[in-house]
Amino acid sequence: MTTLKSKLQDDLNAAIRGRDELRSSTLRLTLSAITNQEVAGKEKRELSDDEVQKVIAKEAKKRREAADAFEKGGRAESAARELAEGEILAVYLPQPLSDAELEQIVGQAVEEARAAGAEGPRAMGQVMKIANPKIAGRAEGGRVAATVKRLLAG
Repeated sequence: MTTLKSKLQDDLNAAIRGRDELRSSTLRLTLSAITNQEVAGKEKRELSDDEVQKVIAKEAKKRREAADAFEKGGRAESAARELAEGEILAVYLPQPLSDAELEQIVGQAVEEARAAGAEGPRAMGQVMKIANPKIAGRAEGGRVAATVKRLLAG
């Protein structure tokens, strides 16, 4: 078992013992999502810590989107629960990049792409290819793409 997955399991056991319903249900759902990912495909495999982190990030994003939907639907109590679940999952994710950090990384990627001969909006794919490994799950793709577009245009 990977270290991150075993930490989730240990935290789940502690939450169950402490009768923390919100934390235990959130961690149960996350662990089941990880297990589903492990058994998806032709044969079962163990996920690496990076892959487990991606599953956790996906689950956290689902919580944020559900909270927005509940908020728009006038269900503040459900939205608050989804946000609380998202905060629990955020503990297991790396610190997200600030706007300034993201802009700096993307700016460097734009310079590298331009040095390689890429110009204008067509360079977006090359810039994303350079920037994504440096960002590695610390910022959402839409946010990164918007920053790339803005820096390429300006």
